[in-house]
Amino acid sequence: MSAVRKTVTSALSAVLLAGGVALGVAAPANAATCPSSASPKIDGAEASWTLRCSGGTVTVSGWVEDTRMDGKCAVVRIVGGNGDTKRAQACNSGVREQFSHSFAGTNRAEARLAIA
Repeated sequence: MSAVRKTVTSALSAVLLAGGVALGVAAPANAATCPSSASPKIDGAEASWTLRCSGGTVTVSGWVEDTRMDGKCAVVRIVGGNGDTKRAQACNSGVREQFSHSFAGTNRAEARLAIA
């Protein structure tokens, strides 16, 4: 293989690897206003939630499920537009937990699915 071809192949491999690593560590997030919904899925966890507003309060409700036997928990972390934070978690493979959290004085929230 020529030196130029090796250099191009190495550079392309580095770019693809860096892109794959960046995608692998990114956790799905949903910063949204009402009404909206999301159904993120990552290795070891999945969730689904809906944002609804009423009377100056946003409510984030849904479920989170642990999908891997690894001793870790699936966690949904929610930050309301008012700065308050809440979380919901499911531990042990196959366990699904329902949640509903309200945040007063705002119509937006950011929810993120992670493994902890």
